[in-house]
Amino acid sequence: MLCKVEQNIDRSDTNAPAPLPLNVGFREYDSDAAIGQAALASEIALAITYNGLSQAVMMVSPGNLEDFIRGFSVSNDIVKDQSEIHDLCLSHFDQAVQADVQISSRAFWALKNHRRQMAGTSGCGLCGVEALEQALPTLDVLDPVALPPAQHFIGIRERIEQAQQMARSSGALHAALYFDANGNALICREDIGRHNALDKLIGALQHAGIDSRCGFTVVTSRCSLELIHKAVRAKLGTLVSLSAPTALTVQWAIKHRLNLIHVPHRNAPRIYSPA
Repeated sequence: MLCKVEQNIDRSDTNAPAPLPLNVGFREYDSDAAIGQAALASEIALAITYNGLSQAVMMVSPGNLEDFIRGFSVSNDIVKDQSEIHDLCLSHFDQAVQADVQISSRAFWALKNHRRQMAGTSGCGLCGVEALEQALPTLDVLDPVALPPAQHFIGIRERIEQAQQMARSSGALHAALYFDANGNALICREDIGRHNALDKLIGALQHAGIDSRCGFTVVTSRCSLELIHKAVRAKLGTLVSLSAPTALTVQWAIKHRLNLIHVPHRNAPRIYSPA
């Protein structure tokens, strides 16, 4: 439970710069099996509440949070300008931050009125801590599966490009693909949203009755924490990304025994989980 972590209320520096990247160990998936470290970006869950009303939870880089919150408040029409933001306080948890923002009565009334008019929006909203617990949920730990054979990653970027038929025509599309036990691209689903592409693939696998743990899943997008959540819930076994994961993503993959592999453009595949 997130609430077990002691809160650190910090009013002195709400706009601290981002911390340095974290060095995370990996081993290369080739004949040499070299051990290395990569500097991976950090991310946290940020919950924003206005006058006690939870508005949004998102994954962000943990730097310049005050700038982000002020910009988010204006660009999402929650306040008209900075004069309507009266106070801002950050509460730090493990892997998460809650931002309590005090805004003008006019802005808060407009926000509540807008929420009442939004279809499908709950009447009261979650408190900030509850919202953070949804962003960093408790998930079942997977039964570990063996890593795919290293030869299945030979020329994988070219094979993915061949499978992305829609992207070849229009571009601007993410893809999620399932490679079977023989290393063949069996199913490819594409979408403008990376989460949508993976959801489509999970649906296709389950509809076809395919045991996804026999092969491996590839996402062409950044491997965000939300994709780890989806992979664990769908019991995928092995997730491969073409873009480097974040340090938090690696932590969650290891914790939940999800195999996590990054395929760089030029180097050998990097195994981050199992560690």
